[in-house]
Amino acid sequence: MKRGLAIGGVALAAAVGGVLAFTSPPRLLSWYDRVTGGTKGAVLVAEGVAFGTHGQTLDIWKPEAAAAGKLPVVIFWYGGGWAKGDRTSYAFAGRALAREGFLVVIPDYRKVPAVRFPAFLDDGAEAVAWVEGNIAQHGGDAKRTAFMGHSAGAYEAVMLALDAKRLTEAGADPANVKAAVGLSGPYDFHPFTSDRAIAAFSQWPDPAETQPITFARADAPAMLLVTSDGDETVRPRNANNLGAKLKGLGAPVEVKNYGPLTHEEVVMALSVPFRGKGPVLADSVAFLKAQLGE
Repeated sequence: MKRGLAIGGVALAAAVGGVLAFTSPPRLLSWYDRVTGGTKGAVLVAEGVAFGTHGQTLDIWKPEAAAAGKLPVVIFWYGGGWAKGDRTSYAFAGRALAREGFLVVIPDYRKVPAVRFPAFLDDGAEAVAWVEGNIAQHGGDAKRTAFMGHSAGAYEAVMLALDAKRLTEAGADPANVKAAVGLSGPYDFHPFTSDRAIAAFSQWPDPAETQPITFARADAPAMLLVTSDGDETVRPRNANNLGAKLKGLGAPVEVKNYGPLTHEEVVMALSVPFRGKGPVLADSVAFLKAQLGE
């Protein structure tokens, strides 16, 4: 019986892993994370909370055994080429970070083709403003906030961390943003070549205003930019170029390259079943705790 269960478990891992290797559907990944122990140590304390001016919603994850006092906050934006994705499918990321002692907010945002740049950024800024005004009642410390995201979500996290004016216009205080972690994000990608980038940004009259690298500044929050040579979706030059510009300005920045990991595998490594692919979670957590405290 035990041998049969073990074989069944291996078969399940192989089957799911094979599917994820090609498509990495986040909802399936969150399910697989849950059935392999990903729910231990983290709880969903608020679901589908309304915010903003366009019907956006967000979820909040918290450590199961939260320490006394207010928790540092991580706002996590998911990817999907500015065209797809939803907050519930990224429960694996919320759980992973919450277990490490953070209060985690995962907001939705509007997407192409319903909107174009900068609507999804404006939604992100409204999420930040909501956090500042409301997160204390959930046990979070708004003055210790970090942004994090993968792919298009990393674009969201890094762009908002750099563009202080956009946060201010949304009613948020940029001084509360202490750090940002970008996983496999596009930061320097004009001229637009991919269909998704063309759809999201090509209508904007000044392409430079769509690029995070344009907003690099000496007083930017500390940043961890994660990339990988195996990423054929968002090339490493994005993180390398932004990292070099920030470093040249004297801003605190780290660039980490996880070698052969693909674009999808970088975010998969946050989940329990695929954490062995690389120390993405451990490195991100160490960076965030160094900037936010524990």
